[in-house]
Order: sequence, then C-alpha cells, then structure tokens
Amino acid sequence: MGTAAVVVYGATGHTGRFVVAELRRRGIAAIVSGRDASRLEALAEQWDDVEVRPASVDDAGSLDRALAGAAAVVNCAGPFAVTAGPVVEAALRARIPYLDVAAELEANVATFADHERAAAAAGTPVVPAMAFFGGLGDLLVTAAMGEWTSAEVAHVAYGLNSWHPTSGTRAAGRVSHERRGGRRVRFADGALRYHDDAVTEQDWIFPEPLGRRSVIAEFTMADAVTVPTHVAVPEVRTYMTVEAARDLAAEHTPAPEPADELGRSDQKFVVDVVVSSGGVERRATARGRDIYAVTAPLVVEALERVLSGRTRATGVASAGAMFDAPDFLRSLAPHVSVELPR
Repeated sequence: MGTAAVVVYGATGHTGRFVVAELRRRGIAAIVSGRDASRLEALAEQWDDVEVRPASVDDAGSLDRALAGAAAVVNCAGPFAVTAGPVVEAALRARIPYLDVAAELEANVATFADHERAAAAAGTPVVPAMAFFGGLGDLLVTAAMGEWTSAEVAHVAYGLNSWHPTSGTRAAGRVSHERRGGRRVRFADGALRYHDDAVTEQDWIFPEPLGRRSVIAEFTMADAVTVPTHVAVPEVRTYMTVEAARDLAAEHTPAPEPADELGRSDQKFVVDVVVSSGGVERRATARGRDIYAVTAPLVVEALERVLSGRTRATGVASAGAMFDAPDFLRSLAPHVSVELPR
C-alpha cells in the first residue's frame, strides 16, 4: 500500500476517533483533519504519531492542502449533506480514494448522482456509507444473494438493544428531517419514495440472543440507497427495534459511554438480512457490539482493500459492489461474527 498517510476528516468526532485508532492499530499513518485546529491539536497530544492538518469544507484550498500527498481520505464529519460533496471533490482533485461513513440517505444519493461520472473518468474509488448503516447491510445483502442476479425484496432488520446517539447523529438527523420536510421515505417500485404514512410496528424474529422483537417497519436507512445501486431489487425494507428507535427519538437519551478498554459502549446489535426470490429465502446475519465503534474496522478494512487493489468496481460504488462481500464479512472477525448462506 505504500507509506503515504491517510487523512481522517472529522477526526475529533466520536466515530472519527475510533477510525484513527483503528488505522494506528493496523500500522497505517494518520493525518487528522477538520475545522477545529485546537481540538485537532488536543487529539494529537494523545497520539504522538499523527499529523494535524486543519481544513474547512467551505475553503477548497484548505482541503487541497489537507489531502496533499495523502494515500486516501476517510470522511467522518457529519452532517454529510454539508461535508461529503466538498471532500469528494477535493479527493478527486488529489486523485486519491474517498470513503465516508454517512448514514444520511440524501447525502448518499447525492454522492452517487453528483460524482459518479467524474470519479469514473478519474479512475478514483469513491465508497459512500462504508459504515454500520449502509456498508454492513449492503455486504450482507450481497452475500445472501450469492449467484442470484435479482431478488423481489431485500429485508434488513436492525436489532439494537439500545441506541445512545452521538451529537453527530442528532445533527445529521435534524438535517435529514428538514430536507424531507418531515416526511418518511421508503424504497419501493424501484425508487425512493417520500410519504406521510403513519409509523407502524410489527414483530421480527431475530436469531439469538435477541429472538422475537417489536420493530418499526420502514425505518429506512442507507441500505435503501446502497443496495439498489448494484442489486436488481424493486423493494428494500429496513426495520429497527422499537427500544432503539425510542432511544433515538428521546431528547434526553445520553451519548454513548465507554464500557471497555477499547472505548466501546455496551450496546449489542444483530443485523438480520433476508432476500427473497421466487418463493425462496436466503438469510445472512451479523452480530457485534457498538454501532459506532464497529464502523472503524468496516471502513478501515475497506480502505486497505481499496489501496491494495482488491476491488471489483471503479468510480462511485457501494460496499457490496466494490468488494468480495463474503470474504470481506469474514475478515471482520473478531469485531463482527457472521452467518452466511452455504
């Protein structure tokens, strides 16, 4: 992969810190970037082997200086509706790979729509939503599909025993809510569709240890954007356990707190994917801990594969299109345990 460092934009945020730590754990040099120079310097004092390069998304020159000579950039700064476009453009100018951890549907739609042609022309990999929401579900759907070239529906059920949102999650949620005018969204009949239908609940039988749980139906996440970019499926349905959705909605739910030496919270998750075609169902499941912390091995594993040429697509592509999904998922052990169709 060479010796050039990787820029982490938004390094001082909750997820950004996990990403920097994962880079360092894997022996990859890190450059920490973002708009707040003082916070970046304070972060660098904890890690004496990182370089500090402040930059602002409203200053293209500062972004160019931050990315100069870097191997790639990982964008961890939300709201991605504000940051993704400028940082992708800077990466394309620098001709280096771009990855982000965006869970915002509209931001991911814009990345595909606005940058696909330029990224393909430059031969530069751009991987949006390479995170717990978006990347993991997309990889599971792709692995479950196997040799199938199409499916009638893809279900992605998120079993979280709790959800203590970060300030970044709350800020991104407010931006998305405003952009949708308060409407909800689903992927049906081959397109994203905005609607005002009431929230509904149903039961989902998760694999152990969760078992039967009440879920919010059509709790639409980034999978509704990533999966249809490369899987011929007219409907993607996503679900969220009721207790996690209530935590997220509650104004005073506290931010996640570290519960182990790695800084992970005690949140547990099960992501259960079912794809259906011609009356046949295939299932793929992932289990792990802390949706924010697990984003770090997801995006850094993707980064290593991009830099070493272990990719299946060029330009803008989701995780399932860019990588060998079963191999990628198995590589996430011990952070994530997976069960895939045989």
